[in-house]
Amino acid sequence: QVQLVESGGGLVQAGGSLRLSCAASGRTLSSYAMGWFRQAPGKEREFVAGISWNGGNTYYTNSVKGRFTISRDNAKNTVYLQMNSLKPEDTAVYYCAARRSAPATDFNEYNYWGQGTQVTVSS
Repeated sequence: QVQLVESGGGLVQAGGSLRLSCAASGRTLSSYAMGWFRQAPGKEREFVAGISWNGGNTYYTNSVKGRFTISRDNAKNTVYLQMNSLKPEDTAVYYCAARRSAPATDFNEYNYWGQGTQVTVSS
């Protein structure tokens, strides 16, 4: 069993930055691919970024490429999402998730989820 806890969300002006963290307990994260997802009110949960178990491969949805960076520190059992040049449309609850094997863009493929952290970007 893996427990995930996100932190780092908040209110930021457009153009600003935030760094989200996802800390794991229960098992080492080094066995898992990780993903960040987000869900805005009235919308489906969508894939934002994914990273392989060793950090060697990363994936992004087109709308965040060049602005967001996913990374991981397996020694700290933590995954990060650095978000720069934030836009109002990035406003959502952000979730981290874990799964065995490679990262996936479908949220149904993930076995473990955090509780989410709110990111609000004002214009």
